[in-house]
Amino acid sequence: MINRPITIILALGLILIMPVAAWSGQNLLIKGIEAQKAGRNELAVKLLGEYLNRYPQMEEARRYLALALADLGRKAEALHQLNMALAESPQDIQLLLAKGKVLAGLERRPEAIATFTQVIKVDPHNPEAYKERGDNRAQEGDFDAALQDLNRAALLAPKDPWVFNKRGMAYFCHGDYQAAVADFSTAIGLRPDLPHAYFFRANIYRHHLRDLEQAVNDYEQACKLGFPLACQELEKLGINPPK
Repeated sequence: MINRPITIILALGLILIMPVAAWSGQNLLIKGIEAQKAGRNELAVKLLGEYLNRYPQMEEARRYLALALADLGRKAEALHQLNMALAESPQDIQLLLAKGKVLAGLERRPEAIATFTQVIKVDPHNPEAYKERGDNRAQEGDFDAALQDLNRAALLAPKDPWVFNKRGMAYFCHGDYQAAVADFSTAIGLRPDLPHAYFFRANIYRHHLRDLEQAVNDYEQACKLGFPLACQELEKLGINPPK
């Protein structure tokens, strides 16, 4: 029979160990999320995987693990993690947004559209959901519905350059080149280091509005910002890409 002093000592030891273990787990979560946000996705997968082995019900950890997996191209694994988290919290907006983006990355766009629609039902003023649903509708060729969503996103998030870049692409594919140029210009005004907007505006100037000088200016800017397709277009025109 264990005597009373020893029992007390063992109990005190357990009390001291438990906070240390809890802090160790919390540290894994914090470091894992920081790694994912910094683009160190392999490390994020390792840390968040260890954390979820200890605390499997933590939806936030699964969301960041899924984001890391998706960035590594492991989209099917990312979708599995999100579905597990959503089984516990089926109306979690951040989880649903992440799931929609992963489905879009897997080119399962009708499912992505349905998922973003779920978000809008929960939060009718969510600009990210309208933006992403609009982009996926445009990819599916449903331009009228896409523009309705992207117009709504522009009203809700007028400072988001990606709203205007995506709406510019929808106008571009729909053949409304002046509206597309206006949106790409707005995107550039909001974020001057966005090479996609320069590149697609250049394509419109070159192929549809017949303004080669402006097209070259935009290709050069996109090339300077590290967009290789823009550098290739300059070479096709016999122009040396800027260094």
